[in-house]
Amino acid sequence: MPLEYVLLVGSMLVLVSIAIVKLTERVGVPTLLLFLAIGMLAGSEGPGGIFFDNAKAAQWIGIIALVFILFAGGMDTDWHEVRPVLFHAAALAIPGVLVTAACVGLFASFVFDIPLQSAYLLGAVISSTDAAAVFAVLRAKNLTLPPRIRSLLELESGSNDPMAVFLTIGLIQYITHMREDPVSFTIFFLWQMGIGAAFGYALGRVMILVNNRLKLEQEGMYPVFFIAFISLIYGVSTSLGGSGFLAVYIAGLIAGAHGFTMKKNLIRFFDGMAWLSQIAMFITLGLLVFPSHIVPVIGSGLLVSIFLMMVARPLSVFIVLAPSSFHWKEKAFVSWVGLRGAVPIVLATFPLLARLPHADLIFNVVFFTVFTSAILQGWTLPYAARVLLNNDDAASKG
Repeated sequence: MPLEYVLLVGSMLVLVSIAIVKLTERVGVPTLLLFLAIGMLAGSEGPGGIFFDNAKAAQWIGIIALVFILFAGGMDTDWHEVRPVLFHAAALAIPGVLVTAACVGLFASFVFDIPLQSAYLLGAVISSTDAAAVFAVLRAKNLTLPPRIRSLLELESGSNDPMAVFLTIGLIQYITHMREDPVSFTIFFLWQMGIGAAFGYALGRVMILVNNRLKLEQEGMYPVFFIAFISLIYGVSTSLGGSGFLAVYIAGLIAGAHGFTMKKNLIRFFDGMAWLSQIAMFITLGLLVFPSHIVPVIGSGLLVSIFLMMVARPLSVFIVLAPSSFHWKEKAFVSWVGLRGAVPIVLATFPLLARLPHADLIFNVVFFTVFTSAILQGWTLPYAARVLLNNDDAASKG
């Protein structure tokens, strides 16, 4: 397709997305649902007729978008509010994800009658809550939540991707017989988390230090510097085998906790970048799916989706938060904000690219689960806040 048509179609899709978001604000439709729907309508089986089946390109777009979404989310998070729930967020991000993946895997094996290794891979792909979805829904709906609940949800969603990535890649390597030693799995996970956290913190501090000493005369160069440095943080961390997603999120937390030159302007800039990234990512993932392939898995996919929302996610939350002081109603609300979004869909492209058995089934079920999560959980968050947190103000704004 010629470049001018790519720019024309791309700009029209973004403008249509903005217009639809504005028109549906009062209805409270989750934005990720709208963007996915626009991508599907623009795709080969929709009125748009755009044929797109390049899983690798979609994966790249998704990863780049998530880098800026996570950084923006981290920079907008108040470290003083996050610190008291750091341990609880880590519990949800690591053992919580593992419990969710195991539960979904066992259930999926029964529902789809597939080998346990493929079923556990499906569970791993869908195991993490999605930062883009959580940030978008919590902020777009202006939910007035207790600070520690909001901080717990945002910190969990920003930090649980490494565990899902570890489980997904580890199971793919196990299925392809590249690595079968449990000790290697453990080392791989610790290395991912350790490198991601260390480089995110260290390079985040370096980024702020260098930014404050640059004293650039052209103010427009500051966003350019940040974009380049964020990309460097992700690239270095990932190249060394660490979690680039965790690194950029921690770098965002570091940036948000410190003063630096042009901070207010850069926060606004990256807020816009995060929105553009969400639109591009969800539309691309919507283009990648073929609705006719989703139809055959609707029945069984709905069972998996309901099991994830009603059993696996609540079970993991109540288990890992059992020693905490959170009230059972707060735990129930945290369970219901287990939104799935772009990360599971991006991870679902890994089995496709590895040409694994049941890869198409995994992708289609994951996409359907994300769609139902956006509808059932995203749409009902204000009412859940009212019922479980006695938050009438949240429900009226939703």
